[in-house]
Amino acid sequence: MWVRFVALLVVGAALVAFGPASFAEDTMRCGSKLVRTGDSKDKVRTLCGDPTSVSFAGVASGPRYYTGPYDYSYFGPGWVEVPVEIWTYNQGPSKLLRKLRFVGDDLEEIRTDGYGY
Repeated sequence: MWVRFVALLVVGAALVAFGPASFAEDTMRCGSKLVRTGDSKDKVRTLCGDPTSVSFAGVASGPRYYTGPYDYSYFGPGWVEVPVEIWTYNQGPSKLLRKLRFVGDDLEEIRTDGYGY
């Protein structure tokens, strides 16, 4: 019984310690606005302005699906290739660089890098 209690306590402490860090990587603050994974390039550019740099990181391929009125149905070619871009935002020397990874038009990942310049 004590072993279960201690195990639950350790798991709870780990969730408290490491849980917010994973959430912080899903959002980025631009002034008073918040950008989240899943947002489009246009929305990010509107809320945060132009990035400091944009780099092309290759292409990603995957199945193409069409959301029909009844169910997901096959549509178009079997595989499509979409560009992958990394947008870097430099918010100054006292803040970390933010690197946003776009697959096609969707924001897939937000990472932090070293301090800006």
